[in-house]
Amino acid sequence: MATTAALPFHPTPRRKLPPASAGASLRQLCKDGDLREALRQLAARSARGRAPPPTDHYGWVLDLVAVRRAVSEGRQLHAHAVATGALGDDDAGFLATKLLFMYGKCGRLPDAHRLFDGMPARTVFSWNALIGACLSSGGAGEAVGVYRAMRASEPVAGAAPDGCTLASVLKACGAEGDGRCGSEVHGLAVKSGLDRSTLVANALVGMYAKCGLLDSALRVFEWMRDGRDVASWNSAISGCVQNGMFLEALDLFRRMQSDGFSMNSYTTVGVLQVCAELAQLNHGRELHAALLKCGTEFNIQCNALLVMYARCGWVDSALGVFREIGDKDYISWNSMLSCYVQNRLYAEAIDFFGEMVQNGFNPDHACIVSLLSAVGHLGRLINGREVHAYAVKQRLDSDLQIANTLMDMYIKCYSVECSARVFDRMRIKDHVSWTTIIACYAQSSRYSEAIGKFRTAQKEGIKVDPMMMGSILEACSGLKSISLLKQVHSYAIRNGLLDLILKNRIIDIYGECGEVCYALNIFEMLDKKDIVTWTSMVNCFAENGLLHEAVALFGKMLNAGIQPDSVALVGILGAIAGLSSLTKGKEIHGFLIRGKFPVEGAVVSSLVDMYSGCGSMNYALKVFDEAKCKDVVLWTAMINATGMHGHGKQAIYIFKRMLETGVSPDHVSFLALLYACSHSKLVDEGKFYLDMMVSKYKLQPWQEHYACVVDLLGRSGQTEEAYKFIKSMPLEPKSVVWCALLGACRIHKNHELAMIATDKLLELEPDNPGNYVLVSNVFAEMGKWNNVKEIRTKMTEQGLRKDPACSWIEIGNTVHTFTARDHSHRDSQAIHLKLAEITEKLRREGQYVEDTSFVLHDVSEEEKIDLLHRHSERLAISFGLISTASGTPLRIAKNLRVCGDCHEFTKLVSKLFEREIVVRDANRFHHFSGGTCSCGDFW
Repeated sequence: MATTAALPFHPTPRRKLPPASAGASLRQLCKDGDLREALRQLAARSARGRAPPPTDHYGWVLDLVAVRRAVSEGRQLHAHAVATGALGDDDAGFLATKLLFMYGKCGRLPDAHRLFDGMPARTVFSWNALIGACLSSGGAGEAVGVYRAMRASEPVAGAAPDGCTLASVLKACGAEGDGRCGSEVHGLAVKSGLDRSTLVANALVGMYAKCGLLDSALRVFEWMRDGRDVASWNSAISGCVQNGMFLEALDLFRRMQSDGFSMNSYTTVGVLQVCAELAQLNHGRELHAALLKCGTEFNIQCNALLVMYARCGWVDSALGVFREIGDKDYISWNSMLSCYVQNRLYAEAIDFFGEMVQNGFNPDHACIVSLLSAVGHLGRLINGREVHAYAVKQRLDSDLQIANTLMDMYIKCYSVECSARVFDRMRIKDHVSWTTIIACYAQSSRYSEAIGKFRTAQKEGIKVDPMMMGSILEACSGLKSISLLKQVHSYAIRNGLLDLILKNRIIDIYGECGEVCYALNIFEMLDKKDIVTWTSMVNCFAENGLLHEAVALFGKMLNAGIQPDSVALVGILGAIAGLSSLTKGKEIHGFLIRGKFPVEGAVVSSLVDMYSGCGSMNYALKVFDEAKCKDVVLWTAMINATGMHGHGKQAIYIFKRMLETGVSPDHVSFLALLYACSHSKLVDEGKFYLDMMVSKYKLQPWQEHYACVVDLLGRSGQTEEAYKFIKSMPLEPKSVVWCALLGACRIHKNHELAMIATDKLLELEPDNPGNYVLVSNVFAEMGKWNNVKEIRTKMTEQGLRKDPACSWIEIGNTVHTFTARDHSHRDSQAIHLKLAEITEKLRREGQYVEDTSFVLHDVSEEEKIDLLHRHSERLAISFGLISTASGTPLRIAKNLRVCGDCHEFTKLVSKLFEREIVVRDANRFHHFSGGTCSCGDFW
């Protein structure tokens, strides 16, 4: 890991303003914010037997105390007023009301209640001050309770609610989301005529909007008509914004302008929020220009402008606004920091954080959240731990949002244990916390732990949402557990958690688990299908070998008017490559060109795979050469293509070209290269590149890399050397390695070593039918028919089935499929007659003699010859010869390895019938021409 610079958590001292002059008047001192001098002058005026200061003097100082939230000084003033008798002489309750207001602003609600309870007479102003104190302290419900007490005492005390009372109570109802109580207050306002007050009407609009009753809010607003002021328009615009009705908010703003109302800072903030949500950059810039013309850019407006530019992705404009702010506050700094993070400029965000600290701003809650997001995306674990340590020192780590963000940061830095420790230490956990830890385990392939946390979350009564379900589905996918998937699917249905995104993902996972019918049922039951739905089902068919169905479904998708995206095109190209259908592949390529799709990234790599999979290396090379940007995936696709076609030296040449362009190979690149060496008998080269992979590029080989080297050594006849290589492996060899050795032992008749590989293979993968078939074939070649019978009996008992040999050929726009001894084709009689004619000509002119050693059945020689003649690839060749013009190349694909006798048969057909024949079997491509094969009889 590269050295990471430490984060600057120690700010430089901020510049202090000089104190106001000592000779200034008390009122001026309060305006200047000099609380200490104001308190000194107030105390001096009551010293040495003087009369107590006037109540308005106390009022000025108390207002300053409230602004500063200096509760200690406020209590001193309270005590001073009691000591001088000023509070006792306060018949009108002016001073007591000011004290109530101060305690409310300072968050000292108990002190406000004690003062209120001790008041001999309570005016409407006193009640309003206490209601306001409750609101200031976050006690909206308590404010409503005070209002009800005021109404109850009204007959005795005679303090009836006024417009200020109703406006404050309506604000409290909005904060509580209590539309019913708000409606009651509305009724009182109508009865008392206070609804005609613009203050009350504006509060009604705000209350209804916050309670989610936007229609009621807008009805009140429309009823106001001539009584509207700027605050009315602001309330209506803000209400629309709060309820997500951004276009309606923009329409109200236009109406406001046409009615001749000038916008103020609150209007600007609301409309800029609309512009940010709708990404209406032009409207936002128009507002910015209007503010510049008026010269009325306040901090609140500049901060809103900054956020708007950030949401629209205009970082430079946001930074320009930030630099123009004279007195930057925490909102300004945090908004700019968030701007960098939102626009994925994480390194710039960390640099900006350093500037913020240098200007004297300590990181607060919002800053920590943004900073953690930045270091997480950069994967800077050391910096992440620094931020965590700072949060612990400042006691911010107990905050729920910060703790959740810490967990996410550690996940992005691949530190699962740290994320789990943060989770375990959290006293309070919400559904985000549980979702994050479940996602952490699911993304780290710790699927069982993810399931365990999910069950614990259910026991804790945590509400499960679609996001949590998404993580659980990832765990099901990783475990490949169909029973667990069905349980989760049923749970999601019962609890109404399935949106289209989850349904699409469930189709994917059923496909991954091989349950095509379940996937298809979900697909067919969906009324609304998007491009992801169609793509998921196409991929489900393709991954489970139902290639014809995948291609047919893609055609239905196009007929349904669904425009494919790059992911859908990659999926269908893979299916076409599997079918080896060059005609359909060219159709899709033409569709790409006509639709002006960008042929880059995964699409161009898939095109190379498709053309090479269809046997057309010329087209594959042409697509590769025309690609402007070649990444490691495209280079690897081309290396793999040349290797599949037996051009090992060309694969090495392409690999060297890749290195010359500065592209670093990955695991898959080396795997493709080793595969190419294996199929071209390039033993020394294969060893060299395995060593390069480890020594130069520090890549630890996978089992598949070792299997390629074993195959390379074994195919070249060095089976004992291959076995020594396996024993020298730094990790325990798995079935893929032993399978490679067994295949080589079968070819070179090393029966002793084959028995060792057989035992290991069946021990490691007892449920793989392909392994049993390979072992059975080895026993058959050794003549151990009792062992063959035993192996096949085991397969039957375990319900395992061998995949039947199958070959297919594309004629015109149709793919024709054949199995061994197939008579199902409509032209079956003509095909078998042609096959007999071909065989006779090969015997007569090519001295062809059937090699029955490739028939691994304990039957007579005549039956063995008959079995050879009915192999599926011979039927495909015969059909190709009677269905195409003379000289037309034949392209055939087979799902299993071509046997030696069919290989010799095809070579003679290519010579005597003067046809180029391309055969793709389970391992590689064979290009037959003039009686020879591109594999050089090494496959």
